[in-house]
Amino acid sequence: MSKLVHIQVLRALAALSVAFLHAQHDAAGLAARTGWSFPALDRFPWMAGVDVFFVISGFIMVYASRPLFGQEGVQGTFLVRRLLRIVPLYWAVTSLYLAVALVAPALLNSEAIPAWQVLASYLFIPFERPDGTAQPLYSLGWTLNYEMFFYLLFAGVLAWPRGRAVGLLVGGLTLLVLVGRLFRLPQPLAFWTDPILLEFAFGLGLGLLHAKGVRLGRGLRWVLVAVALGLLAMNLIDLRSNLNEMRPLAWGVPAALLVAAASLTATTRKPSLLTRFGEMTGDASYAIYLVHPFVIRGMGVLLARTGIDAVLGPWGFIVLVLAATLAASLLVHRFFERPVADFVRARTGAPRAAQPT
Repeated sequence: MSKLVHIQVLRALAALSVAFLHAQHDAAGLAARTGWSFPALDRFPWMAGVDVFFVISGFIMVYASRPLFGQEGVQGTFLVRRLLRIVPLYWAVTSLYLAVALVAPALLNSEAIPAWQVLASYLFIPFERPDGTAQPLYSLGWTLNYEMFFYLLFAGVLAWPRGRAVGLLVGGLTLLVLVGRLFRLPQPLAFWTDPILLEFAFGLGLGLLHAKGVRLGRGLRWVLVAVALGLLAMNLIDLRSNLNEMRPLAWGVPAALLVAAASLTATTRKPSLLTRFGEMTGDASYAIYLVHPFVIRGMGVLLARTGIDAVLGPWGFIVLVLAATLAASLLVHRFFERPVADFVRARTGAPRAAQPT
């Protein structure tokens, strides 16, 4: 099979984990408004789904770039593929966010937005907000700022053979993190030297192991899953510390264990119906990640105005908005992401990736 099915399923779970976290936040507001009891499941770090994405990204870049390593002039090909994957939907949701901010700023608690911040957001350049966070206008885009920086670094080593390229990049990421810890750097340099970069290095290492033919037995892979979930359940850092120096250890290592269990497998049997659904959801995981805040907030407003939220209760609300998020994301992937990418390729002659990414 051309796709790594277990990786696709893990992508789906990671995206839904982040969506579940944000749905709980809105459900808590519903409970406070309607008097329902709502013991939120906030001990488990659902935001660690982002860390899983970062490790997967490092792994997939090695896996999908097999024909490119050691070749001259392939950097442009690689970057065009990445831009086609990332830019259209991100620019679309950023534009939608800006439109809502202009038409109904109260919905977003939005103030006047400087033009330079708009430009920086579209160009994946980190900047510091007044509250001290380094986030673009559409705040979920902070992960894409890291992704694009990683892609640029990855493109820079493609001219070397795979083993050397991966070693150089892992060393470079480690050096960047060390510089960031030794010196107090301004933005965006502080952002580009954050310890979370090490999670890409974890994925690069797993990609190299996979390329060398390392495979794990089913029993050992389930042990890795159990250990990873146990470490995450311990929640060694506070849930609100998104860019904490402990993050690569507390969340990145468990994420790497999960990705190892999903990628270093020799399973060739036909996927079950449930696995195929997970694979399909994994295809739409990028859409789930970017679209879910609009669905959750929009449905929250609609249900509040009709009074249905008081009948559903917090958990009914969560189930409904997650189902709506999944449905909307599958539609966005089918009728926006794929057609736009195909359209741009047809007009520009951009190459199609050799492997799904």
